[in-house]
Amino acid sequence: MSPAILFLTFIIVQRLSELVIAKRNTARLMAEGAREIGAAHYPAMVAMHTAWIAALVVFGWQNPVSLPWLMIFAVLQGLRLWILTTLGPRWTTRIIITDTPLVNAGPFRYLRHPNYTLVVAEIIVAPMVLGLVWVAVLWTILNAAMLFVRIRAENAGLAPHRD
Repeated sequence: MSPAILFLTFIIVQRLSELVIAKRNTARLMAEGAREIGAAHYPAMVAMHTAWIAALVVFGWQNPVSLPWLMIFAVLQGLRLWILTTLGPRWTTRIIITDTPLVNAGPFRYLRHPNYTLVVAEIIVAPMVLGLVWVAVLWTILNAAMLFVRIRAENAGLAPHRD
């Protein structure tokens, strides 16, 4: 199996695994009385990320892998793990508002939205691993538009919980 195919397989398996975890966490949080906000834009976000992965596969599966970009991607995965473990069962791909205090540990001590920051970096770095500059540029623009909507919705939902 080529390095590009291994890299792409990792991304696909990781994202599918995260969707399973997110679905389980969302169901539990909702059963405990949480509420979802921003649900209307969620299908567009899923479609955007799915199209990003499809573009990586279609245009990158035969490309050489850039080791410097791959090392940056590996560092990002360490940050992803830090974010996910800090949020634990509160992590989800949806905007779920609970009546519990906001998380102020781990990367949340430094950034209000570390997961969004990470995803911005991944949307740039993963295509660069495969030399797909245009994918990095196009999806950075699309993601910026999505985050404009999503972060506004999340901030509005979390405002009552901020100190």
